Parts: sequence; C-alpha cells; structure tokens
Amino acid sequence: MGAAMPEVRFRVRWPDRSLSECYSPSSVVKDFFAAGASYDLADFLQRARRALDAASERVRLKYGWACSRAHDQLAEIEATAERYARLKDPRVTLEAFEEEPR
Repeated sequence: MGAAMPEVRFRVRWPDRSLSECYSPSSVVKDFFAAGASYDLADFLQRARRALDAASERVRLKYGWACSRAHDQLAEIEATAERYARLKDPRVTLEAFEEEPR
C-alpha cells in the first residue's frame, strides 16, 4: 500500500471561545485553511466541507474506500456551527495544525 497518509488534527475556536479538536485523514486540509486565520462562519463551513471531502477522496483513491471519520468530523463541525448561525458576524478561528504520521 505504500507510505501512510499523514493524519492532521486541527484546533478550532468557535465564536463563544470554545475549542474543538478536529481530525482530517490527509494534510490536504492545509490547502483550505491557514493556522491562526479567522473565517466568517459560512466561509469556514464551506472550506471545511471542501477540505474534508477532498481528504476523504484522497483516502478513497489510495485505499479504495472513503474515510468515514472525515465525514463524521464534518457532521460534527456542521452541528457545532449551527449553534452560532444566528449570531451577528460569527467568526471561527483555525488556531493550529498538528500532523501525525499513521
């Protein structure tokens, strides 16, 4: 199967200052976010969808199946984001990445 894909964990700070530790099966998530950057909630969600879909697709191309953990992580992000949708100008910050080889 070759070299393993690098898993990436990323820390998200929500508008109420709470933190989430998030997971991606691929470092492709770094193509969609910058550490320390703040995003409008809608932009953050769009980037998260694209990033985690791309990460799952990389797993599918390499191993032959999509990554359910990436889809589960996206569902968790979407559910958390829903709590802030009614706020005026909600911002989400991607605080940091932590890469872990599998």
